Amino acid sequence: MKKQIKVALTCLLASSILMAGCGGGKSGTSSTAPTEAKTYTIKVANYYAAEHPQNVALREKFKPLVEQKSNGTLKVEIFENNKLGGEQQFYTGVRNGTIEMGIPGMIMQADVPKMGVPEWPFLLKDFKHAKAVLNGPIGKELGEELEKVHGVKVLAWSVNGFRMFSTSRPVASMEDFKGLRLRMPNTPVFVKLGQSLGATVSPMPLSEVFTALEQKVVDGQDNPIGVVRSSGFYEVQTNILESRHGFTPNVLIVSTKFWDKLTADQKKAVEEAAKAYADYQWDLSEKSYEEDKKFLTDKGMKFITPNDQFKQQMETAVQPIYEDYYGKYPWAKDMVEKIKNQAK
Repeated sequence: MKKQIKVALTCLLASSILMAGCGGGKSGTSSTAPTEAKTYTIKVANYYAAEHPQNVALREKFKPLVEQKSNGTLKVEIFENNKLGGEQQFYTGVRNGTIEMGIPGMIMQADVPKMGVPEWPFLLKDFKHAKAVLNGPIGKELGEELEKVHGVKVLAWSVNGFRMFSTSRPVASMEDFKGLRLRMPNTPVFVKLGQSLGATVSPMPLSEVFTALEQKVVDGQDNPIGVVRSSGFYEVQTNILESRHGFTPNVLIVSTKFWDKLTADQKKAVEEAAKAYADYQWDLSEKSYEEDKKFLTDKGMKFITPNDQFKQQMETAVQPIYEDYYGKYPWAKDMVEKIKNQAK
């Protein structure tokens, strides 16, 4: 009997120290964060050119702040312009932990439909509206959904911008979309948007767009004008329709496999740096629009601003997309209404 009591006490003591169960439980597991900081290098992957506001904000805010606030235990290396693979490749890398962090667009929306909502046609009206939605309860809900489904943590929402069409010929009416070979991102909402407007859609990743435009495989593409500038599309395009037909955010994400290795102080350093990066990046993107427009105009591009009638025609043409999503997703109509109300 004494021997049994002694064994039980020994097991209990070991359990409290190791947080392991006796009698067949998992040994050596712990739900607590590490207490001793180890040194790590954080690779941050994205598809933007080096001078895009995303990479400027990473260089000028995120990298120095992480390294300073972590007392040098965390180093940051930025891999811009698809250096660690295209968007799908580096997003997968973050999911499986081979890349610590990345800045994708909404590529994950095929598996996590809620993440696609900010890009739905003509939904977000301006930068103020977009920032209020994404930095509020809706943005938090989307991030929690992504972490639950894909196992990556959203540190901050940032901005690509309002999407417009750059083309090799003027598009000034609905009629002009007919026969237009248009590159769109390979996500259902953009493919449907282009088709709803009457264009012939060719989905392809950003990394292939310049060559496709240069070789006249397509007549045009859609992106915020900051991308038209940073990716050099002005060399092979002559016109921009300021349609503002959709807003594309980015997310600064971190692999949860990497995140769980960090101490509480290291996590705090990364979170504070992420907020400073995002604030700066939003500001840079919003201020850069007129500068980008002047740059592109100086390069010979002509801007076409749609009148109210043309814009209304475009909005009417894409309404079936909403009806489709309302029928498919029980949460969609309520979320859209909440987003619209934040613009008021």
